[in-house]
Amino acid sequence: MELTQPAEDLILTQQTPASELGDPEDPGEEAADGSDTVVLSLFPCTPEPVNPEPDASVSSPQGPVRSNRGQRLAAQGELDQLKEHLRKGDNLVNKPDERGFTPLIWASAFGEIETVRFLLEWGADPHILAKERESALSLASTGGYTDIVGLLLERDVDINIYDWNGGTPLLYAVRGNHVKCVEALLGEWESGVALGAPGDAQALLEEFLEQVVPAYPEK
Repeated sequence: MELTQPAEDLILTQQTPASELGDPEDPGEEAADGSDTVVLSLFPCTPEPVNPEPDASVSSPQGPVRSNRGQRLAAQGELDQLKEHLRKGDNLVNKPDERGFTPLIWASAFGEIETVRFLLEWGADPHILAKERESALSLASTGGYTDIVGLLLERDVDINIYDWNGGTPLLYAVRGNHVKCVEALLGEWESGVALGAPGDAQALLEEFLEQVVPAYPEK
């Protein structure tokens, strides 16, 4: 099984499609909770400038993903605006977008440590899985965000969860050569950390572990 490109190259790009511009005086679609509706996507490409306008959208080869404003604010680390947004309705902190990504998953994917810390304190559920089994821990591990990985591990997240691609948090950390993340995840070894999904993914992971973690036990 050959792993496709994981979330380590994910960026948040924003551009407003001509078909969605409409009347320049029109503030845009508004959700029932009073939040702006935006489009977010994970896009494996070279980073582009981020437009901070609230009614922006993100293009993706997989198609657009409709999201409420909370996901965008979390991904961009706009903490003050996010706090204001979360006060507008019940349980917005765990509200998923069409892909199943919550604000915590987006913040973890983009390394927004202060946003992650705030969301966890606000009551965000770190155990939620997106529709293709992506988790906050797997995306933080993919990006090499060790501090976020540590915060999530403190919340007893399942380090053995594998996603649609057969990858675990440890697998993605190793693939990205994020040694500190690997060490943090290996620190959970006695709790039963899984090396990876069965098959080629496991062989790939063990090969990388031998290269980047000298203490990894030889067979």
